[in-house]
Formats: sequence, structure tokens, C-alpha cells
Amino acid sequence: MLLERIYDEDLAQASYLIGCQAKGEAIVVDPRRDLDVYLDLAAKNNMTITSVTETHIHADYLSGTRELAARTGATIYVSDEGGPDWTYGSAFDDAVRMKDDHEITLGNITVRAVHTPGHTPEHMSLLVTDGAQADAPGFMLTGDFVFVGDLGRPDLLDEAAGGVDTRFAGAKDLFASLRDRFLPLPDYVQVLPTHGSGSACGKALGSIPSTTVGYERAFAWWSTYLENDDEQGFIDELLDGQPDAHAYFARMKVQNKVGPAVMGTLPDLVEYSAEQLTASLEADDVIFVDTRDNVAVHQGTVDRSLNIPGVAKAASYGAWVVDPEVEHRPLVVLAKDAQEAETLRDHLVRVGIDTVAGYTTSLDTLDLVKPLLVTPDDLATLPHALLLDVRNKTEYAAGHLPGAQQLSGGRVMWHLDELPDEGTIVTYCQSGVRNSVAASALRRIGYDVAELEGSYLGWSAIPGNVPVTS
Repeated sequence: MLLERIYDEDLAQASYLIGCQAKGEAIVVDPRRDLDVYLDLAAKNNMTITSVTETHIHADYLSGTRELAARTGATIYVSDEGGPDWTYGSAFDDAVRMKDDHEITLGNITVRAVHTPGHTPEHMSLLVTDGAQADAPGFMLTGDFVFVGDLGRPDLLDEAAGGVDTRFAGAKDLFASLRDRFLPLPDYVQVLPTHGSGSACGKALGSIPSTTVGYERAFAWWSTYLENDDEQGFIDELLDGQPDAHAYFARMKVQNKVGPAVMGTLPDLVEYSAEQLTASLEADDVIFVDTRDNVAVHQGTVDRSLNIPGVAKAASYGAWVVDPEVEHRPLVVLAKDAQEAETLRDHLVRVGIDTVAGYTTSLDTLDLVKPLLVTPDDLATLPHALLLDVRNKTEYAAGHLPGAQQLSGGRVMWHLDELPDEGTIVTYCQSGVRNSVAASALRRIGYDVAELEGSYLGWSAIPGNVPVTS
């Protein structure tokens, strides 16, 4: 058996390719939309991708299940549990809809679906048996059910999908799924989750790629609650301190349920000359994306451009500031060459931003503006309508500037009603990176924004400055 983990550092998301070497068939679990990594891995191992599936309707990235099936002819398998509100849409009419205990066979390998609701009602985990070696499962792909050291959060449906108090039923379901579907497994079963450290799908995810049932039984924060059958204590701790859910999660939920659009073969990106880019910007035909870090951006950037520092976190930050449901103009990105621009595009399509049309390699001959900065010493004397903390609510609670209001960077553009219509908004984050992203988006739509130089770390390092905790 071949089992490969494909990890996206940008979104802290793992997908898996499982293949039978004897038969040359493979299944991909929880794929992203840029497919080369799966196709290349299958070709390298002389395998054909015959099946593709996903553990649940994802919220943090746009599924590549339909994309991969269209490219390879693979059979799609999706959950048919969770009730009518969690049934996949008509775009999946050709898919096999799996009930609990459904089996997918690839030569000597059996992949068995196990309904594990909690994070979402339809959630499936996948037990994998390598029949050439054993007659019992050795691996469990747990999706957003069990992570290394943590569990999938059951409050996302409330936070991002418009649910009302669904978190409590979800937490109860998660307790039952652990008790009835996870803990009865042998200690040796390896646990392979869909997310790692940095994901907003849990609050304390480990950075280790895998764990075992036995390890989690012995050391996970939740294990004592299960051992003592303390459901209420489990629910209270699970729901406490969850991070902000990014607003784009709601769009992902809907699109993944209905069925993401299939992109097919993407066109070559156009290289814009300075003259072409200037003309397109003056006509407001394109949106420019400055992919440099915040320090470079502060030295001068294109007026009304978006700062999406790339390539490493382009999807994460891009989804904060580009809503493709309302913004259809093409994006032109700053990149050193065509290959880097294509990599940026690959990251952005993972969150459904499919409008990257071109790139430019230099800003040397363009007219640039410097974003407004304010030093911590000058903050007290600068008239401003709002001091805005764009960090997560847990960071804000641990310590923030006096008088600051919290609205995380991933939610700002969807909660403009919480911002003043007039006056200067002074923004900050922890070090300045997230702040630059959010500030660029606010400036683009006309807000007067000044960024706090050095952000929270710079301010708190000044003797006499005392943060507020709450």
C-alpha cells in the first residue's frame, strides 16, 4: 500500500493519496483545486486515480473533488449522512453517496466510511485496511474530527454558516463520536487528520502530522472527560476560547455543498508592461495585488492596491480581502516571473479566487504612494475615530491597547457596519503583517486608514505602556 500525505502550509490543510501498488489504483482524499501534486504523485508510482472523496463539506478551502474527477474520470464518493440540510447538491448527482459503513475497494485496500458527526453533521472518517498486511484497519483519516492534540470545532456552523446555537448539538455529537466510534479502536490505529497547526478549524492543533488512537486516549485534553463520562465538562472546555472564524468560510461552505465550479485548463497569464498596467488601473479595469511584505509596501505601493503577501500565505490572506462573489475584476499580481505568478494563482484558487489574469515583475516605473503610518508616541495626539485591533479575539483578550475595538482581519470586510463612516481609523495587529493586509483593503474602498508602526509588539515594548486584558 502507498499512503502519501500532501500538506498545504498556506491553509494548514492535508490531503491524502492512498494506492494499491499491486493493482495500480489510487484514491485521493480531501483534494485541493490545483491538481498537479496528485497527478504527478500518481504518475511517479505508476498509478491511476480511480476514486476521489472528502471527509465533509469543508469551510476553510474550496474542494478539488469535482476538479480531480473531471480531470481523471475518477468516481466521486461523498457523505449521505447528516440529514437533508447537509446533503450535497445536484452537481454531485453522479457521485456515490455513502452511508455509514460504506466500503471503497482498491485492490487489496479497503476504505470504510465511518459517520463521525460533531464538527459537521455529515462528517465521515475513513478507516483504511491494507489487506496485503492485515485483516483489520491500521489507519483512520479523521478529517476535522480528531486532530493531533485537539478536536474539530463544532461552532463553525454558527460562526460562519449562519447557524443558531448549533454548536451545542455539535459538541454533544462530537462527544458521542469519540465515545462510540473512536475510542473503541485499537491503540495502534494511526490517526491522519486534515489540518495541522495554524488552521482555524480548531483551537490547539498540533504541528505533528499524525498521532494514534492510543496516544490521544492517554494524553489529549478531552480524554479525561470521556473517561469520566463528563459530557457537560467536555462541552464547556471544547467551546471555550475558539478562535475567530474567517468570514470567507461561509462562502466555502455554500460552494462546497452546491459543488465548486470546475476550472479545467487555465489560460496562460499575461505579463503586463508598466504602460499597460497604468492604463488598466486608470480605467479601473483591474485590481493590483502587491505581494511584498508590509515593510516593503510601506516604502511605496500602487494606489488602491491590495497587499496579499505571497507566496506562502497567499490563499489565507487573499480570502480576507477578495470576495469573488462581489468582485469580478481580474487581478494582476506582482511576481518575479511567470512561474511565481502561476504559483500565486494556484494558492488563490484554493479559496475560490479564480480571477488572476496577469502579472508584472517591477514597480520601478509606476507611480507609488506611501501608506499612512503613525508611531506609538504620536498615537495619543492623532485625532482618530477608531483604534482597530485586527488580531484574533483570543489575542485581544490577552492584551490590547487601551480604547481599541477588536475585529479580526478575516472578518473586517464583512463587518463594515462596525466601522465609522468618517474620520481616521488606526489599525494594528501583532507585528504588522495582518494589519497591512486589512488596511490595504479598507483603503481600497475609501476608508482613511493609518497603520500603527510596529503594531502591538512595538507599542507594548515602550516603557510605561500597559496593555488592557479582558
